[in-house]
Amino acid sequence: MTSGFWKGKNVLITGFEGFVGSHLTKVLLKTKARIVGLDIKTFRKETILTKEDYRKFIVYKGSVTNFKFLKEILEKHTINIIFHLAAEAIVERSYRNPRRAFETNIKGTWQVLEAARQKGGFEAIIIASSDKAYGEHKKIPYTEDAPLVANHPYDVSKSCADLIASTYAHTYNLPVVVTRCGNIYGPGDFNFSRIVPDAFRSIILEQTLKVRSDGNFVRDYVYIDDIINGYTKIAELVRIKSLNGEAFNFSNEEPISVLALIDKIGNTGIIRKKLRYKIMDIAKAEIKKQFLSSAKAKRILNWQAKYSLEEGLKKTAAWYLNYFRSNGDIFFRD
Repeated sequence: MTSGFWKGKNVLITGFEGFVGSHLTKVLLKTKARIVGLDIKTFRKETILTKEDYRKFIVYKGSVTNFKFLKEILEKHTINIIFHLAAEAIVERSYRNPRRAFETNIKGTWQVLEAARQKGGFEAIIIASSDKAYGEHKKIPYTEDAPLVANHPYDVSKSCADLIASTYAHTYNLPVVVTRCGNIYGPGDFNFSRIVPDAFRSIILEQTLKVRSDGNFVRDYVYIDDIINGYTKIAELVRIKSLNGEAFNFSNEEPISVLALIDKIGNTGIIRKKLRYKIMDIAKAEIKKQFLSSAKAKRILNWQAKYSLEEGLKKTAAWYLNYFRSNGDIFFRD
């Protein structure tokens, strides 16, 4: 990060309590930026944010679908940069409740962007999207020029949000940039419906991991620190490189099947227990094979993933081991 860039900047982070949002908040709190956080749930019990962290920034509880509320926040704090991370982020939940996914991911995005358009004067607006926005293509890895042809609820919600972001960038010249990431993992992910945190919880607590797919689904997995680095790089370069309307993939470019990932998690060398798992094969409305190219991010942002999957999993394993050690009597490797 360029520390001088952030000095005096007023930054709004929607979804700041989430996995990515909390990490981004902690990183930006180390700069001279003034942080405003908005989330539908605040002061969560399970978070990496400390009481001391909360004292250092302004917290608002509310929904990104509340247009009047958004406008008031932008005006009151003269926001310069927005990281729009608030979303329904779970594919399975979106399948069960598509209305909620569309309301949060699509309406929430246009409300944020319309409030920003009416206020004006922004330096950067980063919209957190997903690899799922592309839908399913035969040609992989996906590049940013691949069409957005999603079919399933979560995927479509992201495709729509991306197109809306593009509209505001190209029609109204808002400094909007979209990020599309592989599966993000790392310390502090408390959503145990995701494969990585659920696998670590299962192995540490000696439970059986239930694999929703047939185990052969292929994805790329990106360590959280690499994602935060990418987000902050974009914010710093939007004006310098005229990035309005651009989209960037963030991937470690190491696609791997679920079963191969489980094997790596069980062999990090940090946890001595054996990971047991059961193939459920009940996944619905999900793409079987999908991963991204980060060539554009390397070329324009000078970004690339610093952590290999093995390195990232070891750091993640150590964190979960420490987390669960404080929540039960668990056996550990010396």
